[in-house]
Amino acid sequence: MRPLTVRRLGLIPYADALTLQRELVEERRAGRIPDTLLLLEHPHVITLGVKARGTLANVVASKETLDARGVDLVETGRGGDVTYHGPGQLVGYPIVDLRPDRCDVHRYVRDLEEVLIRVVADYGVTATRLPGFSGAWVAGEPPLPDAKIAAIGVRISRWITSHGFALNVTTDLSGFDLIVPCGIADKAVTSLARLRGRPVPMADVMTHTARHFAEVFASELDTAEVEAVAHP
Repeated sequence: MRPLTVRRLGLIPYADALTLQRELVEERRAGRIPDTLLLLEHPHVITLGVKARGTLANVVASKETLDARGVDLVETGRGGDVTYHGPGQLVGYPIVDLRPDRCDVHRYVRDLEEVLIRVVADYGVTATRLPGFSGAWVAGEPPLPDAKIAAIGVRISRWITSHGFALNVTTDLSGFDLIVPCGIADKAVTSLARLRGRPVPMADVMTHTARHFAEVFASELDTAEVEAVAHP
C-alpha cells in the first residue's frame, strides 16, 4: 500500500490553497512527498471552472451583491462550471500520483464519488451517483428535485491530481443562491446538517473522509491520522 499524508488546514483563503496545491503537485511529481490529501474550509468564494471560462452566465448575483456579502470571485483551472465555497463546507484537495495503475480520469472521478458516498453513509444519509452528472446526490421526494450534497471538480496534469471535492457539512446554503450551481438549473443543493436536522462536527467528517479516502485508494494513512480515525 502507498502511504497517504493527510493535512488538516482549517480555514484558508482560496488563493493560498491554490498556491499550495501548485507547490505540492511539483513536489509529488519529483517524488519528494507521498500522496497527500488536503482537508480544509474556505472563506466565502465563487470559483469558475474551465466550462465557465470567459463567461459569468451562471453567476446570478451582481458584483455589488458579491462585494456586500464579502464573496470573492476567482477563475481556476479545475474542471466543471461555477461553484460556491464557504465555511462549514469540507473541501478536499488530493495531490495524488495516479501512475502506474490508476491512469483513468473517469475512474478517478468515480473513486472520489465513492469516498463521498461512504462518508455521508456514516451519518445515515444515502447518496448516489446521478447519470450525466458528477458528485454525490440525494434523491428528492416528488415534487422536490434531486439535491447535490457534494461537488467534484478536478485537474490532472501528467497524472498528478489537484483540486478535488467539496462536501456540504454545515454550509450556509444561501451562498448557492448567488449562482447556478455547476450550471445545473433544475437541481437543488443540500447539506449533512440539513438532512440530519442538527450540526455535524467538521473534525469528525474530516476523520471519516480520511479513512474512506485511504480505503478507496488502497493507501496507508500516516500515524497521526490513524490515531484520529481510531479516536474521533
